[in-house]
Amino acid sequence: MSRLVAVSNRISLPRRGTAPGGLAVGLLAAMRARRGLWFGWDGEIAEAAADEPAVMHKDGVTFASIEFDQAEYQDFYLGFCNGTLWPLFHYFVDSFRYSDTQYEAYQRVNQRYARTLLPLLEPGDLIWVHDYHLFPLAQKLREAGATQPIGLFLHIPFPNIEVLRALPVYGELLQAMLAYDVLGFQTETDRDAFRGAVAFVWGAQALSTPDSVTVSGRRVVTEVFPIGVDVDEIQREATESLDTDTVKRMLAGLLGRRLMIGVDRLDYSKGLVERFKAYERFLETHPENQNRVTFMQIAPISRADVRAYAEIRRDLEQTTGRTNGRFADTDWTPIRYLNRNFPHEVLMGFMRSALIGIVTPLRDGMNLVAKEFVAAQDPADPGVLILSSLAGAVRELSSALLVNPYDTRGMAHAIQQAFNMPLAERRDRHQAMLEVLRRNSIGHWHTSFVDTLEAQAAPKLKRRAS
Repeated sequence: MSRLVAVSNRISLPRRGTAPGGLAVGLLAAMRARRGLWFGWDGEIAEAAADEPAVMHKDGVTFASIEFDQAEYQDFYLGFCNGTLWPLFHYFVDSFRYSDTQYEAYQRVNQRYARTLLPLLEPGDLIWVHDYHLFPLAQKLREAGATQPIGLFLHIPFPNIEVLRALPVYGELLQAMLAYDVLGFQTETDRDAFRGAVAFVWGAQALSTPDSVTVSGRRVVTEVFPIGVDVDEIQREATESLDTDTVKRMLAGLLGRRLMIGVDRLDYSKGLVERFKAYERFLETHPENQNRVTFMQIAPISRADVRAYAEIRRDLEQTTGRTNGRFADTDWTPIRYLNRNFPHEVLMGFMRSALIGIVTPLRDGMNLVAKEFVAAQDPADPGVLILSSLAGAVRELSSALLVNPYDTRGMAHAIQQAFNMPLAERRDRHQAMLEVLRRNSIGHWHTSFVDTLEAQAAPKLKRRAS
C-alpha cells in the first residue's frame, strides 16, 4: 500500500490535552492506515524561518512542520491567500485586492514548500494537497522532478469564470492546477465552475470527458468529494459532554428557555451581521417569543490582523448591544456573543442542547458545522437546522429550513417556524439528513479521494515496469 503524504497550509500537530478538529480527524485516519506524512506550517512566526522542517512521530504518522517569517506571514498568508484568493473565491469582489508583491510571495512560499518537501518523499507516495494556499505546489514539485501522483482538494468554493477573471493572474493559476492528477471539489457547482474556466481559456475541446479535462495532452481527473463528519463519534461526544460542568452551567443559565446556537469563525463570509439582524427582527415581529429563547453565537476571532475582520467584529458588537438593549430583561439576555474557543466535545454538547442551529454563511464551500449540528442531535427530540442556500452543505441537507442569508425577513420567519415546529416534523427532517451524513461520512470522503488518486498511479507504475 502506498504511503499517503498530506500537505496543507496549516498542520495540526499532536499536543497534549488538545483534540484535533473534524478535518484533522479524517486526515489522520487516512494517514494512520498508510504510514502517512503530514507536512505544513506549524502556525509559528520566526525572525528567520529554518530551512529544515521540524519532524515528530506519533501513532504511526510523521509530522513535518515549517515556520513562516514575518514577510511570508504578511504577504503570503494575510496578503495573497486571505486578501486576494479568499474573498474572490467566495464572490466578495468588492473586498478582493491584488498586489504583484503578494503574488510573488505566494509563488515563493509554494516553491519553498516544494523544496522542503521533496527530500522527504518516497517513490511510491501518493501526495494529497489541500486548499487554495497551495495551487502552484504540484507545478513546483513537477519542475523539481517529482513524478508521484498528486491530488488537490479545494475546501472553499471555486468561482465562476466571470468572477475569476478579476484576478490578473487567473490564467497562471489555472495552468498550475493542471499539474495535479486529481482535482477534488466540494460540489458539482464548484467543479462546473472550474471546467467552465478551463473551457474559457483553452476551448471547449479541453473538456475531454464529463470527469476530466485535457490540456496539451495532459489529462486531469475532476471529481466531487463532499467532506463529511463522523456521526457516531459526534453523537458520543455530544451525549457524554452533557455531564460536563461547562454544558451544565450553560443550560442552567438558560433558566428553562430554548437555545438557538451558531458556531462560526469570525469571518465576513459567515453572514453573522445579517444573522444577528434577523434575530433582532424575529424578536420584534414575534414579541410572544421574547424571553423564551436565547441566541448563543460562538465566534472565535480569526485573522485579527486583516482590517475587514476588525470591522465585522465592531459591527457585531454594535448589533449585539442594540438588540440586548432593546429586548433584555432583568433575568434574560437575548444574545450571548462569545469570541472564544471551546473544546470540540463541549460544542457538540451545546449543539445537542439546542432547539435551533443556525448556519447562514453568505458563501461557503461546505460548512461542517451544519453537519455537526445534525449529527449531535437526539433522534428522539432533535433540533431544527436553519441553513443558508449559499452553503455547499445545502446539496446534501435539503431537509433543513433553507434561507437566503441576505433576506432578514425570511430568516426571521424561519426562526419562528423552527421555534414552533412539531416534534414529528423535526424527527422526519432530522432522519432524512442523518441518513445522508452516514452515507457521505468523513471516512467515505478520504477513502474515495485517495482511491481515485491511487488509480492514477497504476498507469504510471505500469509504464515504469515496461
